[in-house]
Amino acid sequence: MPDETSLPARPPLAALAVTALAAGFLIAHLAAVSLGAYEFHRDELLYLAMGRHLRLWRMDFPPGIAILAQTLRHTVGDSLVAVHALSALAASLVVVLAALIARELGGGWRAQALAALAIVGNPLFMRAGALYQPVVLDQVAWTLGYLALARWRRTDDPRWWLGVGVAAGLGLLCKFSILFFGFGVFVAVLLLPERRVLLTRWPWLAALVSLGIGAPSLVGQLALDWPVVGQMHDLQSTQLEHTTALGFVGGQLLMGPGVLLAVAGAWAAFAWRPLARWRVVVLAGVVSFLTLLLLHGKSYYAGPVFPAMMAAGAVWLDARVGGARGWRTRAALGGITLLIVAYAVLVLPLGFPFLQPEPMARYAARLGISAAVTTNTGHHLALPQDYADMLGWEAQARTMAGAYSALSPADRARVVIAAGNYGEAGALDYYGPRLGLPTPVSTGGSFWFFGPGERRGDVVLVASGDDDTKADLETEWAHCASAATVDNPWGVDEERHVTIWRCDAPRRSLQALWLSRAGRH
Repeated sequence: MPDETSLPARPPLAALAVTALAAGFLIAHLAAVSLGAYEFHRDELLYLAMGRHLRLWRMDFPPGIAILAQTLRHTVGDSLVAVHALSALAASLVVVLAALIARELGGGWRAQALAALAIVGNPLFMRAGALYQPVVLDQVAWTLGYLALARWRRTDDPRWWLGVGVAAGLGLLCKFSILFFGFGVFVAVLLLPERRVLLTRWPWLAALVSLGIGAPSLVGQLALDWPVVGQMHDLQSTQLEHTTALGFVGGQLLMGPGVLLAVAGAWAAFAWRPLARWRVVVLAGVVSFLTLLLLHGKSYYAGPVFPAMMAAGAVWLDARVGGARGWRTRAALGGITLLIVAYAVLVLPLGFPFLQPEPMARYAARLGISAAVTTNTGHHLALPQDYADMLGWEAQARTMAGAYSALSPADRARVVIAAGNYGEAGALDYYGPRLGLPTPVSTGGSFWFFGPGERRGDVVLVASGDDDTKADLETEWAHCASAATVDNPWGVDEERHVTIWRCDAPRRSLQALWLSRAGRH
């Protein structure tokens, strides 16, 4: 390890400012969820179900989010507030990590605070902390990796590569997009003089560490014949085909003035000598960003590259304050701070789900940003899609419970509760036990891998908002009729009018149905 006295000076930590921003971010998230304007998101219901059906080495998605869900369930419980508190804590950690990167790059208290503020004022990071999804965990993993990379460049101690490996492994346990982080780091090192480190054992040990930590994600894919391939094909055909390079770049602009810091950081890393030592950190982010752009990724996929790049921009801008043109740069520093704060206030309802649906719809209409209410498939809603996907689930479960109660005792003893998609199935899986419902089954998404259960399906109650459901059901059951309906005017298209279908006289058992569809999963 090199002599610490020869290392570049590392400024003190701006503990008060950074702690205040991170704590404020956390409190804002908890306050928003406590208002109770929205329920669980459809994806959150899936991840909670994955925890209840946890099969560590046989999951079709990286199991990290399911492991956390199950841990929550057995400790503090899986209430709405408890689940969202975990996401909020992760988002607040990103705030702290951005400040730590700025410090590692030589930034003083103003640079650290500005880097933290850029995260707090960014609607992408606001929204990520408001949803229990792998997105916020992905942001934590990437930012941890960039911090370890920056620490390596400060100290020249190659053992910090193990920190990069741990971060990448945690990312692999939560989301396969961490591969773009690894690709960016590898290409950046290869293009810069730091490539000599590739002749040592440390980067390769880091790769082994990441594979070891993330092994359940890879083993699950092997065991289930790589379901991620089918998932990516479905994603490409239903969502990514609507993504263009222009839309990808435009999506970054909606993140607000903090993006200017990221652009400044990317420039300064190559044009400003004091940041040259950490050029590899910024270049890794740039490579990942360009890769996602070329592959037509969704705009939010690039979110994890911004904390490190914003930190670099904040360090550069702060350093300019003391120069010959100090007053101008002070004005720029104050100006971008005000812009970040003003933009954050403007888009606050887009980041924190605290407005009830009706006022939220009015706000979205007045804001006039069509991308904010455009779905993954290009349709327009009154609400942002995430918010529309956070409504109506408990009502569906209660309607199903009513249909279940109306069955005769004999039918209740043999009925199977089913759902058309993973959101509907997740709602029944979460709320069902509280309502006396048996565990649901579904061929939708990950629920297919949980299996058909042990009952034949002589009587089924199926929740679905798909217009073609009745025709599909009648290919498998001789008799199907509507038992109940539930309406949700604020939901996405397929959840606005959900029917509970009662079917009996199956043409084949559910077990046979699962076997016949095995090749599709």
